[in-house]
Amino acid sequence: MVSDRGLDVLRAIVQDYVAMREPVGSKSIVERHAFGVSAATIRNDMALLEEEELIVAPHTSSGRVPTDKGYRVFVDRLQRMQPLTAAQRVAITRFLDEAVDRDDVLARTARLLSSLTNQVALVQVPMRRPAGVRRVELVAVAETRLLAVLILDSGRVEQRVLDAQQRIEPEQATALGRAFTETTAELPPAEAVQRLSSAAASAPPSLHAATSAVATALTEMLQAAGGDRIVMAGASHLVREERDFHGRVTPVLDAIEEQVTLLRLFDEMGAEGEVATRIGRELSGPLGEAAVVASTYSDSRLEGHVGVLGPTRMDYAGNMAAVRAVARYLTRLLSED
Repeated sequence: MVSDRGLDVLRAIVQDYVAMREPVGSKSIVERHAFGVSAATIRNDMALLEEEELIVAPHTSSGRVPTDKGYRVFVDRLQRMQPLTAAQRVAITRFLDEAVDRDDVLARTARLLSSLTNQVALVQVPMRRPAGVRRVELVAVAETRLLAVLILDSGRVEQRVLDAQQRIEPEQATALGRAFTETTAELPPAEAVQRLSSAAASAPPSLHAATSAVATALTEMLQAAGGDRIVMAGASHLVREERDFHGRVTPVLDAIEEQVTLLRLFDEMGAEGEVATRIGRELSGPLGEAAVVASTYSDSRLEGHVGVLGPTRMDYAGNMAAVRAVARYLTRLLSED
């Protein structure tokens, strides 16, 4: 059982480690915090915290750093979430009010939140309805390579360069694009994917390889466009914190880019309160050394998530306050439309 003073020592260790990125010792705690007890007493408290697996010594004879469990106790019981400053609230209002449409609002939200927290910012964009296909364009960019452009009636554009598996002339590419447009126009993604399969099967023998390659690429693009997506900003912050990931930041970046893991995580966090957190081992796979702080926003019809992702060594109180404030303002702004 950890005493009240022991919890205060844990708070001090978390705050100092987050600020300085150096293991925290009893002497520095006595010097930086007004406990009114000796370093020996603090060492005893730290020993009890270590027994409870709330802190750990990363190296022999070093200070201590919080464990994932220690961060969880800090977030749930010890941190004090302060409101944003007046200047920060004004910055949120001004920056988001300048947006020209809903997509711009969400893109600005990601940039703003990343700037406020110095973390990777994530904004879930829920689909209002399955967007239909407006047009498919194919452009020959090399002897056997095509640029496939998929335009949806929502205005969203997906594009990909693909190997056509055969030589294809520019006029053939244009004609093939028209054929795929006729096959999929005005259809929602799921139905368009079904039509693509039959279109590839019925292609003339001279263009069978190219038609199959294009159908495969368009299928993948439609599947990606058919559901929610995430707008991200601030990936450079993650790279700068690579030490906190023990040099293994690339798998984290890959997981963010894939989006599926994050969308699933947001779904799981949806009912966890106004501001939810996942820390370290509470996350699966490559995100196991990261932390996520998230909240929900809505536009009166649909609900999405906004949050930040960074190392477990993050300013939880500040990040939670920023995420909460941005989510609240985003909800008000979108509900006015």
